[in-house]
Amino acid sequence: MGLTTQQLITWKQQGRPIVALTAWDFAFAQLLDAAGIDIILVGDSLAMVALGYETTLPLTLDAMSHHAAAVRRGVKRALVVCDLPFLSYQESISQAIHAAGRVLKETGVQAVKLEGGHPTAIETVARLSDIGIPVMGHVGLTPQSVHRLGYRQQGTTESEAERILSEAIALSEAGAFAVVLEHIPANLARIITAKLPIPTIGIGAGSDCDGQVLVTADLLGLSEKQPPFAKTYLNLRDIVTKAVSDFSQDVRDKKFPEN
Repeated sequence: MGLTTQQLITWKQQGRPIVALTAWDFAFAQLLDAAGIDIILVGDSLAMVALGYETTLPLTLDAMSHHAAAVRRGVKRALVVCDLPFLSYQESISQAIHAAGRVLKETGVQAVKLEGGHPTAIETVARLSDIGIPVMGHVGLTPQSVHRLGYRQQGTTESEAERILSEAIALSEAGAFAVVLEHIPANLARIITAKLPIPTIGIGAGSDCDGQVLVTADLLGLSEKQPPFAKTYLNLRDIVTKAVSDFSQDVRDKKFPEN
Protein backbone atom coordinates (compact mmCIF):
# COMPACT_ATOMS: atom_id res chain seq x y z
CA MET A 1 0.00 0.00 0.00
CA GLY A 2 1.43 3.37 -0.97
CA LEU A 3 1.44 6.55 1.07
CA THR A 4 -1.84 8.33 1.66
CA THR A 5 -2.80 11.95 2.12
CA GLN A 6 -3.74 11.18 5.72
CA GLN A 7 -0.24 9.86 6.37
CA LEU A 8 1.19 13.20 5.29
CA ILE A 9 -1.09 15.04 7.73
CA THR A 10 -0.01 12.64 10.49
CA TRP A 11 3.62 13.36 9.69
CA LYS A 12 2.97 17.09 10.05
CA GLN A 13 1.53 16.45 13.50
CA GLN A 14 4.59 14.36 14.37
CA GLY A 15 7.06 16.88 12.97
CA ARG A 16 8.39 14.45 10.38
CA PRO A 17 9.62 16.39 7.29
CA ILE A 18 8.06 15.44 3.94
CA VAL A 19 10.24 15.03 0.86
CA ALA A 20 8.91 15.72 -2.65
CA LEU A 21 10.39 15.83 -6.14
CA THR A 22 9.02 16.07 -9.65
CA ALA A 23 9.05 13.37 -12.34
CA TRP A 24 7.99 13.30 -15.95
CA ASP A 25 8.65 9.69 -17.05
CA PHE A 26 8.76 6.07 -15.94
CA ALA A 27 12.54 5.86 -15.47
CA PHE A 28 12.88 8.87 -13.17
CA ALA A 29 9.75 7.86 -11.26
CA GLN A 30 11.27 4.45 -10.49
CA LEU A 31 14.50 6.05 -9.28
CA LEU A 32 12.76 8.59 -7.05
CA ASP A 33 10.44 5.99 -5.56
CA ALA A 34 13.31 3.58 -4.85
CA ALA A 35 15.17 6.42 -3.12
CA GLY A 36 12.25 6.87 -0.71
CA ILE A 37 10.72 10.13 -1.92
CA ASP A 38 7.34 10.70 -0.22
CA ILE A 39 5.53 12.75 -2.89
CA ILE A 40 6.25 12.53 -6.59
CA LEU A 41 4.73 15.52 -8.34
CA VAL A 42 4.02 15.28 -12.04
CA GLY A 43 4.41 19.02 -12.26
CA ASP A 44 3.50 21.15 -15.24
CA SER A 45 7.16 22.24 -15.08
CA LEU A 46 7.61 19.30 -17.45
CA ALA A 47 6.42 21.71 -20.15
CA MET A 48 9.84 23.35 -19.94
CA VAL A 49 11.96 20.45 -18.65
CA ALA A 50 10.72 17.70 -20.98
CA LEU A 51 8.92 19.49 -23.81
CA GLY A 52 10.99 22.63 -24.36
CA TYR A 53 8.36 25.33 -23.84
CA GLU A 54 9.29 28.67 -22.31
CA THR A 55 6.42 28.57 -19.77
CA THR A 56 3.96 26.02 -18.41
CA LEU A 57 1.02 27.56 -20.28
CA PRO A 58 1.07 25.52 -23.54
CA LEU A 59 0.76 22.18 -21.73
CA THR A 60 -2.47 20.31 -22.49
CA LEU A 61 -4.46 17.92 -20.35
CA ASP A 62 -3.72 15.15 -22.85
CA ALA A 63 0.03 15.71 -22.51
CA MET A 64 -0.22 15.93 -18.74
CA SER A 65 -2.16 12.66 -18.53
CA HIS A 66 0.32 10.95 -20.85
CA HIS A 67 3.26 11.81 -18.59
CA ALA A 68 1.35 11.16 -15.36
CA ALA A 69 0.43 7.65 -16.48
CA ALA A 70 4.09 6.89 -17.26
CA VAL A 71 5.19 8.19 -13.86
CA ARG A 72 2.51 6.25 -12.00
CA ARG A 73 3.63 2.99 -13.62
CA GLY A 74 7.05 3.48 -12.08
CA VAL A 75 5.88 4.09 -8.50
CA LYS A 76 5.09 1.60 -5.74
CA ARG A 77 5.30 3.63 -2.52
CA ALA A 78 5.15 7.40 -3.06
CA LEU A 79 2.01 9.49 -3.30
CA VAL A 80 1.77 10.65 -6.92
CA VAL A 81 0.21 14.08 -7.47
CA CYS A 82 -0.54 15.50 -10.92
CA ASP A 83 -0.77 19.19 -11.79
CA LEU A 84 -3.89 20.28 -13.60
CA PRO A 85 -2.57 22.38 -16.52
CA PHE A 86 -3.55 25.92 -17.39
CA LEU A 87 -7.20 26.35 -18.46
CA SER A 88 -8.12 22.75 -17.65
CA TYR A 89 -9.95 23.77 -14.44
CA GLN A 90 -10.46 27.56 -14.41
CA GLU A 91 -13.51 27.84 -16.67
CA SER A 92 -16.01 26.16 -14.35
CA ILE A 93 -16.33 23.69 -11.53
CA SER A 94 -17.77 21.11 -13.92
CA GLN A 95 -14.70 21.49 -16.13
CA ALA A 96 -12.45 21.02 -13.08
CA ILE A 97 -14.35 17.89 -12.01
CA HIS A 98 -14.08 16.45 -15.50
CA ALA A 99 -10.35 17.20 -15.77
CA ALA A 100 -9.45 15.95 -12.29
CA GLY A 101 -11.63 12.87 -12.59
CA ARG A 102 -10.17 12.04 -15.97
CA VAL A 103 -6.61 12.34 -14.62
CA LEU A 104 -7.33 10.02 -11.69
CA LYS A 105 -9.18 7.46 -13.85
CA GLU A 106 -6.75 7.42 -16.78
CA THR A 107 -3.41 7.67 -14.98
CA GLY A 108 -3.85 6.09 -11.56
CA VAL A 109 -2.39 9.05 -9.67
CA GLN A 110 -3.82 9.61 -6.21
CA ALA A 111 -4.27 13.39 -6.20
CA VAL A 112 -4.23 16.56 -8.27
CA LYS A 113 -2.74 19.99 -7.69
CA LEU A 114 -4.14 23.32 -8.80
CA GLU A 115 -2.86 26.85 -8.44
CA GLY A 116 -4.28 29.86 -6.66
CA GLY A 117 -6.35 30.74 -3.63
CA HIS A 118 -8.87 33.16 -5.10
CA PRO A 119 -12.58 32.49 -4.36
CA THR A 120 -13.19 30.48 -7.54
CA ALA A 121 -10.21 28.24 -6.80
CA ILE A 122 -11.41 27.72 -3.22
CA GLU A 123 -14.85 26.74 -4.47
CA THR A 124 -13.26 24.30 -6.91
CA VAL A 125 -11.10 22.70 -4.22
CA ALA A 126 -14.12 22.30 -1.97
CA ARG A 127 -16.17 20.64 -4.69
CA LEU A 128 -13.40 18.27 -5.73
CA SER A 129 -12.76 17.35 -2.10
CA ASP A 130 -16.47 16.75 -1.52
CA ILE A 131 -16.58 14.12 -4.27
CA GLY A 132 -13.45 12.35 -3.06
CA ILE A 133 -10.70 13.82 -5.24
CA PRO A 134 -7.70 14.77 -3.07
CA VAL A 135 -6.37 18.24 -3.91
CA MET A 136 -3.05 19.89 -3.17
CA GLY A 137 -3.15 23.69 -3.23
CA HIS A 138 -0.46 26.08 -4.44
CA VAL A 139 0.02 29.73 -3.43
CA GLY A 140 2.73 32.35 -3.65
CA LEU A 141 4.47 32.30 -7.00
CA THR A 142 2.02 30.51 -9.30
CA PRO A 143 3.70 29.82 -12.67
CA GLN A 144 0.40 29.62 -14.56
CA SER A 145 0.01 33.35 -13.76
CA VAL A 146 3.43 34.21 -15.19
CA HIS A 147 2.10 36.96 -17.45
CA ARG A 148 0.57 38.74 -14.45
CA LEU A 149 3.05 37.97 -11.69
CA GLY A 150 6.29 37.09 -13.47
CA TYR A 151 8.73 34.90 -11.57
CA ARG A 152 9.51 37.36 -8.77
CA GLN A 153 9.19 36.49 -5.11
CA GLN A 154 5.65 36.95 -3.80
CA GLY A 155 4.46 38.09 -0.38
CA THR A 156 7.10 40.77 0.10
CA THR A 157 4.60 43.49 1.00
CA GLU A 158 2.17 43.45 3.91
CA SER A 159 -0.86 43.29 1.65
CA GLU A 160 0.60 40.47 -0.45
CA ALA A 161 1.55 38.53 2.66
CA GLU A 162 -1.94 38.90 4.14
CA ARG A 163 -3.50 37.74 0.88
CA ILE A 164 -1.28 34.65 0.62
CA LEU A 165 -1.92 33.74 4.25
CA SER A 166 -5.68 34.09 3.73
CA GLU A 167 -5.52 31.98 0.58
CA ALA A 168 -3.60 29.19 2.33
CA ILE A 169 -6.08 29.13 5.21
CA ALA A 170 -9.01 29.08 2.80
CA LEU A 171 -7.49 26.18 0.84
CA SER A 172 -7.11 24.19 4.05
CA GLU A 173 -10.67 24.93 5.11
CA ALA A 174 -11.92 23.93 1.65
CA GLY A 175 -10.43 20.45 2.07
CA ALA A 176 -6.97 20.58 0.51
CA PHE A 177 -4.68 17.96 2.05
CA ALA A 178 -1.50 20.06 1.58
CA VAL A 179 -0.43 23.35 0.07
CA VAL A 180 2.69 24.28 -1.87
CA LEU A 181 4.28 27.59 -0.82
CA GLU A 182 6.43 28.84 -3.70
CA HIS A 183 9.02 31.61 -3.60
CA ILE A 184 7.72 33.55 -0.60
CA PRO A 185 9.66 34.99 2.38
CA ALA A 186 10.65 32.43 4.99
CA ASN A 187 8.95 34.31 7.81
CA LEU A 188 5.64 34.26 5.92
CA ALA A 189 5.99 30.54 5.23
CA ARG A 190 6.70 29.99 8.94
CA ILE A 191 3.47 31.78 9.92
CA ILE A 192 1.40 29.85 7.38
CA THR A 193 2.90 26.53 8.45
CA ALA A 194 2.09 27.22 12.10
CA LYS A 195 -1.52 28.16 11.32
CA LEU A 196 -2.46 25.30 8.99
CA PRO A 197 -3.46 21.80 10.16
CA ILE A 198 -2.31 20.43 6.79
CA PRO A 199 1.28 20.14 5.53
CA THR A 200 3.01 23.00 3.75
CA ILE A 201 5.43 21.99 1.03
CA GLY A 202 8.00 24.69 0.37
CA ILE A 203 9.91 25.58 -2.74
CA GLY A 204 11.94 28.68 -2.17
CA ALA A 205 10.04 29.34 1.06
CA GLY A 206 12.59 28.67 3.78
CA SER A 207 13.26 25.73 6.07
CA ASP A 208 10.23 25.95 8.36
CA CYS A 209 7.74 24.33 5.96
CA ASP A 210 6.55 20.81 6.72
CA GLY A 211 8.23 19.53 3.57
CA GLN A 212 10.28 20.58 0.59
CA VAL A 213 9.93 20.05 -3.16
CA LEU A 214 12.29 20.76 -6.04
CA VAL A 215 12.14 20.23 -9.77
CA THR A 216 14.30 17.13 -10.22
CA ALA A 217 15.99 18.56 -13.31
CA ASP A 218 17.23 21.46 -11.14
CA LEU A 219 18.47 19.15 -8.39
CA LEU A 220 20.43 17.04 -10.91
CA GLY A 221 21.86 19.95 -12.85
CA LEU A 222 19.94 19.17 -16.02
CA SER A 223 18.36 22.60 -16.37
CA GLU A 224 20.09 25.32 -18.39
CA LYS A 225 18.94 27.98 -15.95
CA GLN A 226 18.41 27.38 -12.24
CA PRO A 227 15.86 29.27 -10.10
CA PRO A 228 17.50 31.23 -7.26
CA PHE A 229 16.16 28.91 -4.56
CA ALA A 230 17.25 25.59 -6.12
CA LYS A 231 20.26 23.56 -5.01
CA THR A 232 22.16 21.48 -7.56
CA TYR A 233 23.38 18.22 -6.05
CA LEU A 234 24.93 16.87 -9.25
CA ASN A 235 25.97 18.34 -12.61
CA LEU A 236 24.32 15.66 -14.69
CA ARG A 237 24.25 17.93 -17.73
CA ASP A 238 28.04 17.84 -17.98
CA ILE A 239 28.23 14.14 -17.11
CA VAL A 240 25.77 13.16 -19.84
CA THR A 241 27.41 15.46 -22.38
CA LYS A 242 30.81 13.90 -21.71
CA ALA A 243 29.45 10.35 -21.91
CA VAL A 244 27.78 11.05 -25.25
CA SER A 245 30.90 12.80 -26.54
CA ASP A 246 33.07 9.83 -25.51
CA PHE A 247 30.71 7.41 -27.23
CA SER A 248 30.70 9.52 -30.38
CA GLN A 249 34.49 9.63 -30.48
CA ASP A 250 34.75 5.86 -29.94
CA VAL A 251 32.40 5.26 -32.87
CA ARG A 252 34.36 7.64 -35.13
CA ASP A 253 37.65 6.02 -34.08
CA LYS A 254 36.14 2.55 -34.62
CA LYS A 255 36.77 1.66 -30.96
CA PHE A 256 33.07 0.81 -30.44
CA PRO A 257 32.01 -1.91 -30.66
CA GLU A 258 35.20 -3.71 -29.67
CA ASN A 259 34.62 -6.82 -31.80
